[in-house]
Amino acid sequence: VTLDASHTSDGYVMLRYSGNNEKVKVQVTLPDSTEYTYPVTASEDYFVYPLPGGNARTRSRCWNRYLQRIICMRFLLHRTWTFRSLMHFHHFYTRIFYVNFNSDSACVKKGEELAQGCNTDLDAITNIYNYVIENITYDEKKAASVPYGYIPVPDDTLSSGTGICFDYASLMSAMLRSQRIPTKLDVGYSGDVYHAWISCYVTEVGWVDNIIEFDGKSWSIMDPTLAASNSASNVKKYVGDGSNYVTKYTY
Repeated sequence: VTLDASHTSDGYVMLRYSGNNEKVKVQVTLPDSTEYTYPVTASEDYFVYPLPGGNARTRSRCWNRYLQRIICMRFLLHRTWTFRSLMHFHHFYTRIFYVNFNSDSACVKKGEELAQGCNTDLDAITNIYNYVIENITYDEKKAASVPYGYIPVPDDTLSSGTGICFDYASLMSAMLRSQRIPTKLDVGYSGDVYHAWISCYVTEVGWVDNIIEFDGKSWSIMDPTLAASNSASNVKKYVGDGSNYVTKYTY
């Protein structure tokens, strides 16, 4: 394992694994004991893992869940970091493990196309939101058999035109982040259903298609999965003030 901890002040670290064990994971533990666990994929490239704890001490360790022991002695990875609060939301502009894209990604090119000619971030959000909910359909079969450790791939969702809630959220996050619009991928509960959605932050004040309100000073929830299969009025009523959503993890 090679660890690049030079971006902890921006809210993330980068990790590269060159071994051949397919069961390795990286775990980030927050001060409140919330644990974020990610698969680790062997690659020549670094993967970006967020440190969502804000202005706090955050522990990260790499471990093998099948051997049931921390592998820091073998792979030299067991670090504790203190980092500044994310004043400029840098982590939420960045590609991360579950929102993976680069300049050559099809989702980035589509985001650029949809944002072309937009005068404000709200205009770009509106175009991207409408594109996703109108062109991606919910995959019931996939939802019924999602494997443990499933990793969404934004370009795959874009090309197939189908996906589950995690795919909707990952694709829209990638498209918005690539346009420098701060976007969170949130995972938790919508009612009693485990779900994924996004939250965006812009300084403009206004509405996205009279459904989602932005006040210029706080994060606003957007649920593209819900919007893809429900009327605008029902989406507006359900999303409301966000009380129907309970966030467990933020990426």
